[in-house]
Parts: sequence; structure tokens; C-alpha cells
Amino acid sequence: MNILVVGLGLIGGSLCKAMKKYTYHTVYGENRSKETEEYALRDIAIDHKFGGDYSAIDLVIISLYPEATEKYLSDHAHEMARGTLITDVCGIKGDFAARMTKLAADNGLRYVGMHPMAGKEFGGYQNSTADLFQKANFVITADGDSDAEGVKTLESLAKELGAGKIVITTPENHDKMIAYTSQLAHIVSSAYVKSPELELECGFSGGSFQDMTRIATMNETMWTELFMQNSRHLQYELDTLIANLQTYSDALRNGDSERMKLLIAEGRELKEKNLRNRVGQPN
Repeated sequence: MNILVVGLGLIGGSLCKAMKKYTYHTVYGENRSKETEEYALRDIAIDHKFGGDYSAIDLVIISLYPEATEKYLSDHAHEMARGTLITDVCGIKGDFAARMTKLAADNGLRYVGMHPMAGKEFGGYQNSTADLFQKANFVITADGDSDAEGVKTLESLAKELGAGKIVITTPENHDKMIAYTSQLAHIVSSAYVKSPELELECGFSGGSFQDMTRIATMNETMWTELFMQNSRHLQYELDTLIANLQTYSDALRNGDSERMKLLIAEGRELKEKNLRNRVGQPN
């Protein structure tokens, strides 16, 4: 295919590099910073800088923040060849995907959402890598009205890029699960580093501290968009976590060691069951 990647940040840049390393697709790159386009061309991460002619493009992967993704499609959909497949890599689908589907359909295009579950603490093209998606989970969102061939195309591309597990689900279920598995964790990490003890942790921290705080370096602009567009599901998960934390706090406040022991045991048993269920399955 001739594939256009719009936005050459961490995910977009990594998609380009992965396609050049693991596939035979022809890759076009477009980025607001033309200097980044030049970097990508010199890195052989792309075959061509995009010149504005969509007629030969089979697949457009928009790798921008959610609001910018919608704006790009709104601004350029009328220029694209009818039947072109459009996808995005946003961590939100739901109503966003419905709007993208309508924009595409109104212009004779096909839209199917995609969300590679991969990333790093720091973004930008300079941190992109061809192996970012090796063994990563890929979520493809589709409902009864989605283009079946488009779903197959993205599934095939995900396999070429090294996906470990590919999940096809509805946009609504995507948002419900991502609120728990990703967005909640980012909020917890951001809140965790707000202790006054943060500046004193050097020499006292180990793997658990690093695990809990790694993603606190998230981009506030992008993640605010993701949180607010998924507020219903994320609010539910956050309220559930706060209620669970309160039980631990109550046990401490009341000096109730038996209650604390029971709470810890419950958590251990739930996680052990989760691990047993994963046996024999890809990530």
C-alpha cells in the first residue's frame, strides 16, 4: 500500500520506522514541523515527504491528538480519493469514532479506529523506534457499520508491525477498558508524585517507586483531551479506586491489622487469578 502517516511524533515516527523495517509498504510522512520531515527522510523512516496529492494514497494514519485528528480529517477529507481508508491512533474512540466515521462517510471515505497499546515516558520523533510495537497489544475498533475490509487491512498491518495480541472491539468497550487499564494509571501516577517526599526519595526508592511514577511525565495537553473525552468511564474507575483506598485508610486509622491483612489478601488473590487467566495467552 501507499500509506500516509500524519504526525511524526513518538507513535507516528515509530509507525513509519516499523513499516520501513518490517513491511514493503511505501511510506509518506507529513508533519507540522518540516524539519522533522527532513529528519525522517534522512533516517529512511519515510520514502517521501507528503506533497498534498492524496490520489495515490491507500491508507491515511492520523497520528495527532484527538482534536487535531478530527480537524485534519475535516480539513482534508474532500481532497482524498473516494474509498481511501482512514485510521487514527488516539487513545479515545466512543463519540470521537462516531464523528470520524461520519466525516469519512460524508466524503466517500472509510474509517476504522486503531489504538496500538505502546508508548514511552517521553514523546517526540527523537524517541521513536521501529521496534516500539513488537509484542504490543493492538486494539481495532469496529461496530456493525464498520468497513469489514478496512478492519482486515488494519489487522494485517498490526501483524506486520509485530503485534502480540490484536483485539477487535466496539468503540464504547474500548473506552470503558482503556479508562481502567491506561487512563486511571496515568492519573494515579500524576497524583502519586505530588507528595512533598518526592524531593527526598533518592537512595530510598526501588522498582515499585519507578513503576508507579514512570508515566507521570505524560504530556498534559494530550492526556487532558483523552481524560475529558472519556470522562464518564474514567470518573467511574476513579471513584471506585478512591472508595477502595478509603478502606485501607480506615484500617490504618483504626489500627485494624486484621482488616488490613484481609484487604491485602484480597488484592493478592485477585491478581493471582488474573495471572492464571493469562497463562497461555499473548499479552
